Amino acid sequence: MSTVEQWRQAAVATGSADRAAAEAGVRLAYRRAGLAEPERVRWAGSPRAAVAMLRAEAALQGTRGKGHSVRDEVRGRPWAAERARLHAALGPAGWSERWNATGARLWEGTQALAGRIRAGVVEELARGRKEEPEIRLLLLDAVLGQHEAAWLCAFDTQEGSPLDGLAAVARSAGWWWPYERVAIVCERPAELHRDEAGRLDRADGPALAFPDGFALHAWRGMPVPAEFLRELSTLTPERIRGEENAELRRVMLEHYGYDRYLTESGAVPVHRDETGILWRIALTGDEDVTMVEVVNSTPEPDGTSRTYWLRVPPGTSTAKEGVAWTFGLTADAYEPLRQT
Repeated sequence: MSTVEQWRQAAVATGSADRAAAEAGVRLAYRRAGLAEPERVRWAGSPRAAVAMLRAEAALQGTRGKGHSVRDEVRGRPWAAERARLHAALGPAGWSERWNATGARLWEGTQALAGRIRAGVVEELARGRKEEPEIRLLLLDAVLGQHEAAWLCAFDTQEGSPLDGLAAVARSAGWWWPYERVAIVCERPAELHRDEAGRLDRADGPALAFPDGFALHAWRGMPVPAEFLRELSTLTPERIRGEENAELRRVMLEHYGYDRYLTESGAVPVHRDETGILWRIALTGDEDVTMVEVVNSTPEPDGTSRTYWLRVPPGTSTAKEGVAWTFGLTADAYEPLRQT
């Protein structure tokens, strides 16, 4: 298995953390940074629980209990030093080639997931905008553990390397917070559900769930409330039309099915020609949903012809124009010898 694939698997790993390996990695990371090991390693069920724990402790003791953050010493400086070393050894072009072959392949997915977790923590813990800055500052103290897989896979993380402690935690646990006297380490998610594009996606429960109950709900990458997902199984055309939030209404339509919605809402086609039938769904406060219904001219093995629905731009005026657009052509240029 390639290094990139190993780190890809670490980034999306679920289930209980290997606490012994993670704690050993934490202590090693402190030593690599030239620091004394933390007096205690505490565990939290999720990043939300870790931030709540830190807020409660700060309210009681300030920094006397845990000490100041040492994230820069443990994570920031070692990373910068290794990057500078590699950049000097490989040169700008060599470094760019290495990054594109390793970390760049994981960066977008891990950063998107980390961003969603941060947003979820703020949403759940901040009781009003005045509390948001405090929570965001605490989130900045975190080392992202498994979600730092993208940059870790670009470097040497074998035993004895400057980053081996950080890598050991990332392979074994979730986010963690390093302070002078205490380190707080999080469990990994218990569940992670994504679509083929790597986006958080689940229609019948949380797309990301931690063992302590902290969860994120999403449909094809879009954040949605938990109660919204529970409603999807009972949708009607009337309920879809009555949804005021345009983004949620689009989710409803995707889940319900455009073809089903058109059929059950009594929609009338706006144009038909030899290529198919053009349909348009008018939505209040949003652009129209315009679809072309086409029939595959090549029969299925059982002799039937399959119907497809193609989403096209709202301004499409003819079925042929819509089908041509899916091929990157104008209606005048679209003259297929055979439609398949």
